[in-house]
Amino acid sequence: MSDELNEADEAAEKRLEKGRLLFAQECEFLLGVAGLDQLPPDDAVEISFAGRSNVGKSSLLNALTGRNSLARTSNTPGRTQQINFFFLGKRDGLGLYLSDLPGYGYAKVSKSLVKEWTKLLKSYLQGRTNLRRAFVLVDARHGIKDSDREIMDLMDKSAVSYQVILTKADKMKKAEREKILEKTRAAIQKNVAAHPEVILTSSVKGEGIEELRASIAELAAGG
Repeated sequence: MSDELNEADEAAEKRLEKGRLLFAQECEFLLGVAGLDQLPPDDAVEISFAGRSNVGKSSLLNALTGRNSLARTSNTPGRTQQINFFFLGKRDGLGLYLSDLPGYGYAKVSKSLVKEWTKLLKSYLQGRTNLRRAFVLVDARHGIKDSDREIMDLMDKSAVSYQVILTKADKMKKAEREKILEKTRAAIQKNVAAHPEVILTSSVKGEGIEELRASIAELAAGG
């Protein structure tokens, strides 16, 4: 039994190390996309980050890459008004696109602009062939909202694999964390495109960041 445990521990350590090495590489901002005709080529694995406005997408991207200003953060909901693309790693080696999608659910902008963002988001999710997984960020304090459900339903219909990432865990007590994890897992059981594992994160404390890096490294490697 001890040998089996040691092997499991070694495998877990190797998995985390692959995530660390991937995100230790250079990460550069490529461009902001306001229309599908501006999308970068689909020549590498791509993952995206979606979530309600002010859920902490920019903070999570900064925490993952170990940079303070890769993605701009703001207390003003709706700041991200386009799909922002980054490239992590090497073009001739292990690398991937990261896309930061426009925040949804609430934004201090006109209804017409929100409509345009929504249209762009739907078109992107339905037509991006190299998109391996979308990470749907949900504020752990509030759980899955109707607007989260809408985007998750769209991904189900579009056959886009997605995984729920709970953010801002540092603002919760331990008992509350366990409850929201159980509640979230139960809430996505019937969603056909949802990954069953839910990751609890804190960009401030670094909680869950290593695990998320490891999961992304597996996707980049074709896992």
